[in-house]
Amino acid sequence: MLDQFKQKLKVFKHKYEARLEVLFFVGGFCFDALMVSDVDEPFAIFQQALYLLLIAVLIHFELLFRLHKWRPKNARLAGFWNYRNLLLHFLLGTLLNIYSLFYIKSASFINSVIFLFLMVAMILANELPVVKKSKVSFKVGLFAICLFSYLSILYPLMLGFIGWTPFLLSSTTTLAIFFVQFKRLKKHIGDGLLLFRATLFPSISVLVVFIFFYVMGWIPPVPLSVKEQGIYHFIEKKDGSYLLSTEREAWKFWQNGDQDFRARPGDKIYFYAQIYSPARFSDEVYVQFSHLDAKNNTWHLADRIPLKILGGRKAGFRGFAVKSNYEMGHWRVQVETSTHQEISRLYFDVTESTATELRQFKILIR
Repeated sequence: MLDQFKQKLKVFKHKYEARLEVLFFVGGFCFDALMVSDVDEPFAIFQQALYLLLIAVLIHFELLFRLHKWRPKNARLAGFWNYRNLLLHFLLGTLLNIYSLFYIKSASFINSVIFLFLMVAMILANELPVVKKSKVSFKVGLFAICLFSYLSILYPLMLGFIGWTPFLLSSTTTLAIFFVQFKRLKKHIGDGLLLFRATLFPSISVLVVFIFFYVMGWIPPVPLSVKEQGIYHFIEKKDGSYLLSTEREAWKFWQNGDQDFRARPGDKIYFYAQIYSPARFSDEVYVQFSHLDAKNNTWHLADRIPLKILGGRKAGFRGFAVKSNYEMGHWRVQVETSTHQEISRLYFDVTESTATELRQFKILIR
């Protein structure tokens, strides 16, 4: 009876393999949506570590299997081994989804568009039949992306800040883990060059790309993310709440506060931001105001204002920056890290108002 069931299952897998792979991909994505919450959630951190360990084990034995250095020792393990590709791509797809979601939350899309497209491309590539049947080295490359992404989140959570120190620690730890795997496989596989191409080369290539992207400022600064931002006429802190004064008409629901800023003499521009950062996190970001030179179509830096952030608040740390000296025209405000990684960007226009009647502001409470 059991043998018949196994045979039917094998035939079913062969007949519907493509559909099963799509189902596993969708299942992985849905699993992420249900299980993954905040970047510093303990269960999510443990879950990702477990997935990475399973991927490392599968890749280790896959290399030995393809080079005829290892075979399943019993029928039960052999039956499981037939489904290793489904499991491997479920794990890789799940982790790539998780880190893409984290990067998207922390990214200023315009500034990080190349990196985000690369992550999406990796997710899609993981599902292509040609990739599933490709050499182990490509899967090692996907594993390197996931491992580095995990460590580049874990170290800032442990240290309480982002920057070059956690980035370099993430890079060296990733390389060290792959070197350990290389040395363990070397005991069973004599061909060092073949093993280098299969393990170290793809991992080093991934790290080179990440370093280049980091230097260019294209990697989103996970775990920071801007949950809300806007331009206002006045901001007051009262009884633990922020009172935001805006003239925005109700029908302009897509705007963030007074993005059409109608300035009267003496008005100041207030930028409000609600920035998520994990518990025990203490760092500094910068609010950068730039003005567009209409003649040359170039942006000129007008102000770079530091903003100290403290983590732990579920809705995000609240803070604001004030600009007193400005001119009419197109403006841009960016929230950046100390290493010039952009977290968010907001455009607004300042026009001169000649009205003299008393203004009625709508007060938003945050």
